[in-house]
Amino acid sequence: MSATPDSTLANPEQRIADLQRQLVERETELAECKAERNETLEQQTATAEVLGVINSSPGDLAPVFDAMLEKAMRLCEVVHGNLWTYDGERFHPVTMHGDPRFTEWVRQRGPVPPAPGTILERIVRGARFVHIADAASDEVHTGAYSREAGEVSGARTLLVVPLQKDSALLGAIFAYRQEVRPFSDKQIALFQNFAAQAVIAMENARLLGELQARTRDLEESLAYQTATSDVLNVISRSTSDVQPVLDTVVETATRLCGADGGSITIREGEVYRYVSAYAADAEWWAALRQRTMVPGRDSTAGRVALEGRVVHVADIRADPDHTVPEAVAAGYRTSLGVPLLREGAVLGTISLARKRVQLYTERQIELVRTFADQAVIAIENARLLGELHQRTDEVAELNRGLEARVAEQVEELGRVGRLKRFLAPQLAELIVSQGDEKILESHRREIVVVFCDLRGYTAFTETAEPEEVLDFLREYHGALGPLVSQYEGTLDQFSGDGIMVLFNDPVPIPDPAERAVKMAVAMRETAGTLITDWRERGRNLGFGAGIAQGYATLGQIGFAERSGYTAIGTVCNVAARLCAEAKDGQILLSQRVNVALKGSVATEQLGPLALKGLTQPVVAYNVPFVAPQPALRVIEGGPQSV
Repeated sequence: MSATPDSTLANPEQRIADLQRQLVERETELAECKAERNETLEQQTATAEVLGVINSSPGDLAPVFDAMLEKAMRLCEVVHGNLWTYDGERFHPVTMHGDPRFTEWVRQRGPVPPAPGTILERIVRGARFVHIADAASDEVHTGAYSREAGEVSGARTLLVVPLQKDSALLGAIFAYRQEVRPFSDKQIALFQNFAAQAVIAMENARLLGELQARTRDLEESLAYQTATSDVLNVISRSTSDVQPVLDTVVETATRLCGADGGSITIREGEVYRYVSAYAADAEWWAALRQRTMVPGRDSTAGRVALEGRVVHVADIRADPDHTVPEAVAAGYRTSLGVPLLREGAVLGTISLARKRVQLYTERQIELVRTFADQAVIAIENARLLGELHQRTDEVAELNRGLEARVAEQVEELGRVGRLKRFLAPQLAELIVSQGDEKILESHRREIVVVFCDLRGYTAFTETAEPEEVLDFLREYHGALGPLVSQYEGTLDQFSGDGIMVLFNDPVPIPDPAERAVKMAVAMRETAGTLITDWRERGRNLGFGAGIAQGYATLGQIGFAERSGYTAIGTVCNVAARLCAEAKDGQILLSQRVNVALKGSVATEQLGPLALKGLTQPVVAYNVPFVAPQPALRVIEGGPQSV
């Protein structure tokens, strides 16, 4: 069997041609692979460089945007490139590369709204990108701004990629070519990648800004708290001297609020005096210390004092009412005034001033308010401490006076005690209170005299032992004696079972007759209880009283070592005789006493009585029992009581 000859061997020229063609194809593929590899490497390098810029400039977006746009334009062969940010209403040009004439035109036009029918409107509505192959034939690119931009830039092919974070639009990247040459998918993807990096940079910058702002807030809060604590420490150390507190307050407020000068006024009557200042021009402060401030609109402090509220003047030079020459001469512009308030009243003012027009922040104003409150605390502490010292001195003086007074009172009590041994209690106390004994001098006055004693007492003393008589008298006098003081009578004497009481002297009293009768009735009731007990012990006793009213001579009798106070006159004799005439349970009144009662006490007429020692009969009245009194009965022949 014969072999078939190989076609490649039969035609070696064809074989060589095929191999050469395959070699060319392989070289072309290799070149394409190398180009793609280089392109990918270049893109990756550019991306890495942009990320490096992002890392090296975490809070500064300008270098990031500039590097990113420059590399995107170079890699994608773009003539003009712009990066815009979006604030929700307008697009703002931030970074631009390319023809200077077009760049300047974009900068002069400024922010651009997303007008209807424009590329920007597509981006706002959520387009992933806008790719215009030929701007001359694209209807979307026919808006007034787009037409003028095309004319100035000479752009034909346009690519717009949004800067999107989640659903929020942050901006857009514009890329222009002056020839009709659409962007490839890879180039569009590259721009989208750069857009994503721009969003990362913007988010990093936002977060860093928030962190820095939060850090500044914390540092500021710490500074404010530290300053507040320092002022409170000064207050605690300067309880009586308010000047160190005011100096610390004005210094701290001026420094923390970035002011060029500060001052404090304190109210003195109807005006305010400048008492402290910090960082003030020497001439300005010297001028202030020479004058007092009157509430008014010519100064910031004057308005605060007038209105009792915070006053914030943006520029005192532009304020027609602000006419204080010292502030203008010192070059101050923005001023702040805060009142020192206590229960709505203005005690003083804190004023801060800047030599630039810059309003104070709400936080700074609140800080000055806090300092104002602390200054008020210091002022109040100093005032209260001063009052306390004054009160302490007053109390010490009062104590010294009290000690002297106590010594005097002790002496008076001793004197009263000594006088009460010989005089009636009311008389002794009256002598001591008036500081002399003129009351003891002889004088004439209308009085009511009460005599009372026991029926059957003489028989009792004849049969009883002396000790029993003394015990009996102590019980009797202890029961009836307090009634004298209760009815404001003056005890003249205790004489055995007899008791003599005066009314209306030495101290005048209203209704002396009524008081005397009611005292006698109370003595009769008290004696009735005692008599019941005495009868159980075999003692037959009773009680009687006589009351008369009239003029008598009263005064001191006796000698230096022992004296007494008594009344002398017919009225005393009448009362004594009525008492002697009274039967057990009777209280006999003279006609004058009965008239003086005016019916306030029930009485019964007994008719005229011939009394021992008196030439004329005396019309007598008896005070009957209001209810049956079984304890009393007739003694020595008197009528039975009912």
